[in-house]
Formats: sequence, C-alpha cells, structure tokens
Amino acid sequence: MQRTVSLVSLLVLGLAWTLQRVHTFPEALIITQDRFDLGRFMGQWYEVAVASTCPHFMQRRRGSPVIAAVELQHVASEDNFTMTVTTLRNGSCMKTSTDYGLTDTPGQFFYHVARFSADVDSYVVHTNYDEYAMMLLMSTEKPSGNKTTIVKLYSRARDASPAVLDNFKTLVRQHGMSDDTVIVNHRKVDCLPVEQVTQPAAQPEVHNERTLEY
Repeated sequence: MQRTVSLVSLLVLGLAWTLQRVHTFPEALIITQDRFDLGRFMGQWYEVAVASTCPHFMQRRRGSPVIAAVELQHVASEDNFTMTVTTLRNGSCMKTSTDYGLTDTPGQFFYHVARFSADVDSYVVHTNYDEYAMMLLMSTEKPSGNKTTIVKLYSRARDASPAVLDNFKTLVRQHGMSDDTVIVNHRKVDCLPVEQVTQPAAQPEVHNERTLEY
C-alpha cells in the first residue's frame, strides 16, 4: 500500500513538474514546418487573419480589419530577411519594414521591437508555400517580462479557403485562445498590389516608414 501511495505521489509531482515546464518554456513545444524552405517562403503574401492574447493589439486590429500586403525578401549572403507590410492607416497607405534574423532552426526567426522593448521569436508552423502560411509570434517585453502570443495567417491570394481557416482556428485554440479572438481581415484597399490598375491616380497616397512592428 505504501509503495502504491509513493508511486501516485511521484506521478503527481511529475505531472506538476511537466506543467511547470510547459508554462515556463512554451517555445520548447513549438515545431516549425518540416523541411522548411526559406526560398519558397519568400515573395508576396497577404495577411488575412490574426489572433492575439494582447487585448490592446486585438482592439486596434478589430477597429481596422484591413488585408495587408506582405513582401518577403532575402539576400542569400545575409543572415536575415526583410518583411515589408503595406496597409491602410488613417486614410493613407503605409509601408513598414522589419528585419527578421535567421536562427539555426529552419522556420524560426527573431526580431526586436524597440517601441515596447520586446524580443520576438517567430515560427512558421504550417505552410504549403503556394497557398498559405501560419506564423506564431511570441514576444517578451523587458523589464516587465510580459508575454504576448500572436498567430497570423498569410495567404498567397487575398482570401483563404474555409479549410485553411478551420486549421488556423485549430492552431489558435492550441495556444490558449478561442475562435472568438480570430479576426478575419476583409476590407480591401487600393494600395494593395493588383495585377491591373485602371486608375492609378485615384489610389491613396503611399508613405514609406521603416520600423519594427508586431
């Protein structure tokens, strides 16, 4: 009987230790896209859906659910790539660029947000390169230690299929968020790249800005 009680105690302690590790080191559980190919990941994407554990981030995004154009560019000789995002802000098209540093793990990157003094680890967890990509961003602000999780869905087209959206919501739930937190961007604006532009003069003014954003 005593041996049975001891065994149960060890199991309980082991479970508690495991849960503590999961809470403290969530990045250890993240698996990036198998055989990730950086070259195939580059190019034009659209950010079509997002979810976050940060209320302020979600409030800002819900107020302007605009599809953003995302351009990824990598120079083979450099250990980083540039993400340029074009979106509508205050009636004007804005471009922001962020440099993502490469790591030894394919599909995992990092950058720093000076505005919030936050280090951000980014992971490409699912992609088929030709249709969609799902990215997980995990930030830690200093010195507060506040942590934020953001999940983003990118699409080569301006829409995502229902099946892809369902898989995205599954990923969101896996990281502790409900389906209600998912914002599906639906507003399309003229500043997004298009194949044919019939009235270029009517497009909103485009401003360039180099900054670091979530």
